[in-house]
Amino acid sequence: MAMHSPAAALAIESTLRPVPTSAVLIVNARSRRGEAAFEAARQKLEAAGITLTAAHAVRDPSKMQDTVRAAVRSGAPMVIVGGGDGSLSGVVDDVVGCDCVFAVLPLGTANSFARTLGLPLDLDAAIAAIATGRRRRIDLGMIGDDYFANAASIGLAPLIAESVPHGLKRYLGRFGYMVWALRCFIRFQPFRLTVEDGAETHRLWASEVRIFNGRFHGGVELSDTTDVDSGDIVIQAVTGRSRWRLTWDWYAKFFRLRSRNDTTVEFRGQFLRLDTRPRQRISIDGELLARTPVDVRVAASAIEVVVPAQAPAMP
Repeated sequence: MAMHSPAAALAIESTLRPVPTSAVLIVNARSRRGEAAFEAARQKLEAAGITLTAAHAVRDPSKMQDTVRAAVRSGAPMVIVGGGDGSLSGVVDDVVGCDCVFAVLPLGTANSFARTLGLPLDLDAAIAAIATGRRRRIDLGMIGDDYFANAASIGLAPLIAESVPHGLKRYLGRFGYMVWALRCFIRFQPFRLTVEDGAETHRLWASEVRIFNGRFHGGVELSDTTDVDSGDIVIQAVTGRSRWRLTWDWYAKFFRLRSRNDTTVEFRGQFLRLDTRPRQRISIDGELLARTPVDVRVAASAIEVVVPAQAPAMP
C-alpha cells in the first residue's frame, strides 16, 4: 500500500470533500472594485446557491483581519474574501489550522493570487467558480512568523509601495501604478544579495528579489517552476547591477519570450535565509511588512481554498 506524507494525505482528503454552501462574505470596500462589487456579490452569491450567514463591507482596511478572525471563530464553514492581494494575504493567518475554507473574489489591481489559483477575474465567473468549484489544499509562504499567500519582493516594488500616492491604484488601476513605477525606477539602486539554502551560501548583485509561493507577481507570471502546492518556497533574483536588466526581465516575462529566464536565478527549499546590503524593505503581497535579513519558509498544505472544478490549461 502506498504511503503518503501528512501534507499529501491532507491534500487528497480536501479533494474528496464538497465546497460548503454556507459562508460569510467579507469585502474590502477600499479595494479598487470593492465598493461597487459588494452588493452585487452578495446578491449573486445567494442566487448561485451560497447561503450567506453574514456579509460585511469593510471600509477600514485595518479591520479586515479582525472581521475574518471573528467569522472563523464563529464557526463559518467558509469565508469568501473580496479584495486585492494585500487584503487576501493579510487575513490568511486566521484560516491556518481551522476547518474553514478560504474563497477569493478578485477585486484588486493585479489579482496575482487569484491568477495563481486559476480563478477567473470577472465577478460573475468568479462567483460561479465558488458555487461549482472544488477544494484544493495549498501551501502558504512564511517570512519570519507571518504567513503570506502569493509573493513577496525586494527592490523596486517596496519603493513603489512606500511612496505611491493614496488612491492612485484605486482610481487609475494598473496604468497608474506603472506610471508611478517608472518614476521610482529613476531613484532605484541594485544591492548585494545573500541566500543561504542550508548547503551553500550564494552571494550576488541583484536588482530585484521575488519570494514565491505562487507563480504571479504584479499580474504577470514570473515563475513557471513552482505552484501553491509544490511543498517548497522559491527565491528568484534578477541578477546584475543594471536597472535596465530588470526592465528587460519584466518585458521578457510579460511577453513570455524564450529568453525570459536568462536574467534570473532561482533558489528553492523548505527553509532559506535571505540578507541584503544595504538592508531592504520587503513588500509582501503589496504591503510593506518586513525588512532584511529574514528567514523564509513554506507552510505546507496550510489552508483549503476554492478553485474552479476544471483547472484551466497552463499558458
